Amino acid sequence: MSLKILGIDLGGTSVKLAILTSEGDIQQKWSIATDILDGGKQIVPDIIASINHHLDLYQLTKDDFSGIGMGSPGAVDGDKKTVTGAFNLNWKETQEVGKQIEEAIGLPFYIDNDANVAALGEKWKGAGADDPDVVFVTLGTGVGGGIVLNDQLIHGTAGSAGEIGHMTIEPHGFDCTCGKKGCLETVASASGVINLTRQFSEGYAGESQLKVLIDDGEDITSKMVFDFAKENDALAVMVVDKFAFYLGLACSHLGNSLNPKYIIIGGGVSNAGDFLIDKVKKNFEEFTFPNVRQTTKIKLAELGNDAGVIGAGYLVKADQN
Repeated sequence: MSLKILGIDLGGTSVKLAILTSEGDIQQKWSIATDILDGGKQIVPDIIASINHHLDLYQLTKDDFSGIGMGSPGAVDGDKKTVTGAFNLNWKETQEVGKQIEEAIGLPFYIDNDANVAALGEKWKGAGADDPDVVFVTLGTGVGGGIVLNDQLIHGTAGSAGEIGHMTIEPHGFDCTCGKKGCLETVASASGVINLTRQFSEGYAGESQLKVLIDDGEDITSKMVFDFAKENDALAVMVVDKFAFYLGLACSHLGNSLNPKYIIIGGGVSNAGDFLIDKVKKNFEEFTFPNVRQTTKIKLAELGNDAGVIGAGYLVKADQN
């Protein structure tokens, strides 16, 4: 009988947990609220209690499992199994996450950064079709990413490989929270869509429902901009075309330097679907080297919110194979 895997996706508002087969299929999943009060010191004990409760509930013991994997925000040290500087969890000090969970549950524990882990999930069971060479770009409040080459996550010399959101895409462009200007994140995240919308709106004089809403001081979301673009609102189309230009250009740099089989686009903003991807592909093809253009494909992510727990499971599987 093959052993099961526990996957954990730690986020700022909730912790998602799942019991997976050794093949990465979810058998059970549940979530608990992330308690960030008091320096987030209750987070790991809450996870341990929830695991123990669900093992009892499903009449399982640690002997049914090969290990536990986790994706976490912040700077993660996979060897020491620690997390540092996860500010959305209120973890200012280094947290000995692995030590606490291994001691309490008695199973081997593996951890990596949440964007990397989501990349592993899409690679294993999602749009990556378990290909060894996959890049995942996630478009949410920021832009994150993970790079998998030869079935290995690429971490870089200081753990910052895959910081796709901080690729400079418009020198002297919008200010980024990282301190530099013109990062991909400033134009290709949910807030980036709003940056572009405000920039284009200032000089726009034609017909546009989107322009009317902005001039009336309404709150605009990235989803609204994409919905207006689908209805051919002229201002919204300009914004989405520029967004797709930047994202396609960024993907071409990833393609030209890494030549993965797939560049997978996920995260909330990717819910615009094929409407967005088709525009991104056009720009990607314009800026890629011919061999890359023919061999690297852009795809939409397929796993949604399950990418994190599945990728966490892959950390266990990859180490134990």
